[in-house]
Amino acid sequence: MLARSILCRLAVCLSVMPAVAAAQADKIPWAKGPTRGALGSEATISVPAGCLFTGVDGVKMFLQLTENIASGNERGVVMCQGDQTADPWFVLFSYDKSGYVRDDEGSKLDADAILETVQRGTEAANRERKSRGWGTLSVEGWATKPFYDRTTNNLTWAITAHDNTGGRTVNHSVRLLGRGGVMHADLVTTPTQLDALVPTFNGMISGFTYQPGQKYAEWRPGDKVAAYGLTALVAGGAGVALAKSGLLVKFWKLIVAGIAAAVAAIRRMWGKLTGRRNEMQPQ
Repeated sequence: MLARSILCRLAVCLSVMPAVAAAQADKIPWAKGPTRGALGSEATISVPAGCLFTGVDGVKMFLQLTENIASGNERGVVMCQGDQTADPWFVLFSYDKSGYVRDDEGSKLDADAILETVQRGTEAANRERKSRGWGTLSVEGWATKPFYDRTTNNLTWAITAHDNTGGRTVNHSVRLLGRGGVMHADLVTTPTQLDALVPTFNGMISGFTYQPGQKYAEWRPGDKVAAYGLTALVAGGAGVALAKSGLLVKFWKLIVAGIAAAVAAIRRMWGKLTGRRNEMQPQ
């Protein structure tokens, strides 16, 4: 029931969660934290207390329920509740088997040029969202400009956006470089909660571990090397090269959710759930 309650608060399409969607939420195979979740065969993540985790078997249904486009590369979701005055948030993990991404662009990332590409990619993704009857999204700008940490081999940035109802969201993204590809970790929350949640998110990411032999430092000559670098990784990875072919939307993963699209609507939903507040606590 914890999962259903949080998903009700994440839902953006109705003032109450449809009965069918609520039933689907209960079918997702959730594991309660603290636990360790398997992100496919590539890595694992430490899931803190007060959060839920579902892996490959449940992530597709989760994305459908929260009106997000799946790429097929998803490996898992960590979903957490805030306190009774805060909105819920989640972290989506997906893996790109593109190969070893060279980090020689780490000190020369052009944030302005990247943002323009991000905006074009979001426009392409909006066509897919419209075809599904979902709301559209518009990029506002950087909450955190892209930066690369050579110690951890992590690339980080954050972008704010709003949907067609005016509801605002922020995606705080980390790309964890590995030997054979890149694990994507996207924190989805509201802009007002971002600063408070980043330390929690960073703590979660510190519990991320590639499987033996898959770490960035374990690359060996002869291993596959990605056809793009850090700039393209921020701007959509392999999708950038496919923009002219009209396939960008298939790869675009910038905005992973219009979470809490209308804060007032979510508060109405939460009001309807006040009788379930005890269920919001993990057993």
